[in-house]
Amino acid sequence: MEESTLEKLEEIDDIKQFIEFINVYYPGLDPRSYTIEEIERELFHTYIKLIGKIILISPRNMRIFLKNYLIKYEIMNIKRIILGTILGMSIQNKSLLVNKLVEKYLNNTEFIDELIEISSLDEIQLFMKFTKYNKAIREGILYFKNTNEIFVLEAFLDQFYYENMKNEIKFLDQKEKSIISLYLKYISEIYNLNIIYRGIKNNIERNLLLQFLVDNYLFLDKNRLIDLLNLTNIDDFILNLNQYLNKIKEIRSYLLKFNLDKNHLIWSIEKLYLEYFFSKFETKIDDIDYQAIFKIIEVLIKKDKEIRLYILPKLVDIGHSRYKTLK
Repeated sequence: MEESTLEKLEEIDDIKQFIEFINVYYPGLDPRSYTIEEIERELFHTYIKLIGKIILISPRNMRIFLKNYLIKYEIMNIKRIILGTILGMSIQNKSLLVNKLVEKYLNNTEFIDELIEISSLDEIQLFMKFTKYNKAIREGILYFKNTNEIFVLEAFLDQFYYENMKNEIKFLDQKEKSIISLYLKYISEIYNLNIIYRGIKNNIERNLLLQFLVDNYLFLDKNRLIDLLNLTNIDDFILNLNQYLNKIKEIRSYLLKFNLDKNHLIWSIEKLYLEYFFSKFETKIDDIDYQAIFKIIEVLIKKDKEIRLYILPKLVDIGHSRYKTLK
């Protein structure tokens, strides 16, 4: 969507009208219900179909990168299945939570179908024992049994995703590596800041949080992140983060344009980092192969950003307004 189109989204205050408006950009968007959760699943289903089309026309190394990228959505499937199992949902209802298209592109349909049918956490842990998710699942389920808290399971799975992406960089050519390594550093740093933010906000034990950080940095090295992690409130976190970033010449000008917003902190950090990332490449691409790689990354980022930072927040606003009207 163009900037002007995104601005028009703000003028719509009815969910059905909103869906009709964005249908041009999300062909076939037809949620069974008009809940935010259902619309979100439909939006990302359309997004994943787009990734599938890009995979078909991409060179070999980029196909490998895109499939590693899709692991994020397989992890989302796994989280939903485990949560559904904890809640005692039926196989049919758990199946409705899963995006099977992701598994088709990853050739993992049988794996996810078998996981859906498992009815206990012990069986899930046993099933995952010989998969790449073994450690995250084992530690996460153990913590849940002791505390009834699913945060650790989600954090270990998310950490696996970023570590796996980082480890795959070595298989890329130099042109691919120059763009993708910066992309991974920026998404890893946002992940690290989000983990610290959630930890401070929910008063999670700091040594536990430290285990979830990804060893991949853009502006803030491990020592800086530990300094932030040891803070005790969100105001100090924002203040210190601002001070750190203001000292970095490369990001300072963008920080003036995108102030950190306490009410939507991670979104504002992400917008800041995105602006920096695109500025590094948009004006410097004069190589056709290099440009093709950048365009693939650009589509992934902008479509994901469009859904998470514009469409979904607007849907939440519409939902809140409708709730207030009903009250």
